[in-house]
Parts: sequence; C-alpha cells; structure tokens
Amino acid sequence: MARAWTLTSRPVGLPAADNFALVEMSSAPLADGEVRVRNAWLSVDPYMRGRMNDVKSYVPPFALGEPLTGGAVGIVEESRAEGFAPGDRVLHMLGWRDEAVGSAKEFTKLPATGAPDQMFLGILGMPGVTAYFGLLAVAEAKAGDTVFVSAAAGAVGSAVVQIAKLKGMTVIGSAGGAEKCALVRDLGADAVIDYKAEGPLMKKLKAAAPDGIHVYFDNVGGEHLDAALAMARDNARFAICGMIDSYNSLEPLQLRYAMRMIAARVTLKGFIVTDHFDRLGEFHAEMGAWAAAGKLKAPETVHDGLEATPDAFRALFTGGNTGKMLVRL
Repeated sequence: MARAWTLTSRPVGLPAADNFALVEMSSAPLADGEVRVRNAWLSVDPYMRGRMNDVKSYVPPFALGEPLTGGAVGIVEESRAEGFAPGDRVLHMLGWRDEAVGSAKEFTKLPATGAPDQMFLGILGMPGVTAYFGLLAVAEAKAGDTVFVSAAAGAVGSAVVQIAKLKGMTVIGSAGGAEKCALVRDLGADAVIDYKAEGPLMKKLKAAAPDGIHVYFDNVGGEHLDAALAMARDNARFAICGMIDSYNSLEPLQLRYAMRMIAARVTLKGFIVTDHFDRLGEFHAEMGAWAAAGKLKAPETVHDGLEATPDAFRALFTGGNTGKMLVRL
C-alpha cells in the first residue's frame, strides 16, 4: 500500500510532529497518459513552510488532509504514457510519498549526465537554479564584486558560493558552527563568518569586508540583512531569496540600518525561482559543463525512510542540514 504525508493542521511557529500524519493511499490502475513512479529521493525545502499557512502567496497553500508535495526523483514502475518506460529515472513534484502517480506532463526524464540522481534536487535542480539566476540575473553580480552570502552552507547558499567563485568574485560566506564554516571554506569562500560565535555580526562582516560589499545574497533575513545593509557599498544589489529567520517567528522584522538603503542607493529585489524558468537552457549549459568538469561540489544531509520526512523538514529551521536536505527511500 502506498503511503503519503499529509498536513493535519496549520503550524504556529516551528511545525510540530502532530501537524503531520502518514496515511495510506489506494493504488488505482493507471489511466491512459499516466505514469506510476517509485520515489527514491525526496526534497524538503524552506519554502514549504510558507505553504503550510493559509495565506495568499505565489503558490497556493497546502490543503489540509491532502498529500503534501515537493521535489522528488524516482524510477518509473509502470507507464501508459508515450515516451516513458519502466526503469526511466524522472524528476517531479509529487514528493512526501513513496509512490507517485500522475500524467506524463508532471514528470521529466533525468538527463544522462552521469551525475547522481539526487543532484537534480540540489545543485543541478531548483536550489542551483535559484542560486544561479539570483546571483547573476537578480543581483547582476560580476567578476570583481565582493559578494556576501548568508546560509552559505545550505543548499542554495553553497551553490552561490561556488558560482560566484567560478565567475571571478570575492566571496564572504556566513554559516553557523565550525563544521559548516569549514565546508564553506572548502567550497572556495575567501572569508567565512561564524554567526554563532561571540560578537556582533555586523562587526564580523566589517572585518571580512572592510571596504564593504557589492552584492548580498539573502537566505536568512534578520540580523544578516541588517549587517549587509550596514556594509553596503554605493549602488549595492541585494537578491532577496529567503528569510528563514522569520518563517517561524511571530515577531516583526526590525532593521536598524534600513536607512542605509537611501544613502548608498541600495537595490533590494525579491525573486522566485520560477521567474527564470524561461532561461533554464542557460543554466543547464553552464552548470552542466561545470559539473561534468568536476568543478561543482554537492554537499548533502540525508535522512533515511519516508517516516523521517517531517523531521528532516523541521531540521531545516534548527541548523540541522549541511548542503541539500534529502530523504532517501
């Protein structure tokens, strides 16, 4: 019997175990044009927290009692759709479950690059696309820029660090704890800030970038965004990707250095990964070439078993992941 995780109630603050339920799903025969996939890898991502609230956003909220969705990679077990055959490896958005059934348009065959399947949920997938276009298109980062990246040991942040270095930029990454900071250095960052260490973050950033920063890639918000504003050079560009500090907080965001936006003429631009799907060819061409040449690293944290999915998701908000958070089935 197939199983899937559902949302039983809307979380207040950090999601709790009783906000989720693992339920059985009936396995009906396939209709014409449908595919049945046995999931092998599931992705959990911070954006999913916003979909657990019943508010209007760029994607509809998760429905209570219905299977949750998210990125997944699996193997076709049965097909009544042209172009798909048993054994095909596919990428899709019917995650949080062990079996996915849907129309052919919901599945994309993985390219035969030799890369591990799970990389298409990480640096060669949505997090990588987010990093690539957020840095290069939204922040308009270029060679010679000094780039500050928060959550630099996370799925998106670790990709930003590598892309920036490959493009000739100076990179300052922020991460929490010695192990994550060591990873960010290994990815090529020129300087690393341990935000959990004693002392104000703004002073640490000033020490790392005494002349200020040209670009800030924001995954965190809060104190990181404030420190970046304090150290912004004239005409600095901020790509606002996420604010994980605030996703489970009931407190309003406060920025001590917000007025710096005026004097330094700082541009802050929020973006969503789907804004750039019309340019995926560029991403696949350049990132694929880097991956084939061995120039990209794909750090990951893996939880095993479908039962572990909510715990893996919750750990995103408590510093429990290095690189991409994945569930292996």
